[in-house]
Amino acid sequence: MSALRILLLLLALAILPYTFYTIAQEGFTLFSVFFDDLQSLSWSGQFNLDFLTYLILSSLWVAWRHEFSGQGMLLALCASVLGMCFLALYLLITSFQVKGDLIHLLLGNKRAAALRTA
Repeated sequence: MSALRILLLLLALAILPYTFYTIAQEGFTLFSVFFDDLQSLSWSGQFNLDFLTYLILSSLWVAWRHEFSGQGMLLALCASVLGMCFLALYLLITSFQVKGDLIHLLLGNKRAAALRTA
């Protein structure tokens, strides 16, 4: 778990300053650039489509982990818009909340508890 936490921290420390710098330099033009690249049918468009599928899967997992509750849907929305800026911090914080239990981290508390009693 320590290695995962270190990786998550490194990912957050890499992406967050880069994101803040980009916003400072270019403003909030993300969506127009993102969709223009998608329409270009180029490698940058392919990368954006790949990333979009990651965002969809990530947000669905977060919602599922929280059993599609109101909180889960709000967190899923954050995951779908913020990408790794959100997911690295979410997993890092949650890893401490579940005291390093990977089953609880991946499945959520209710499913993990049901699995352990089965």
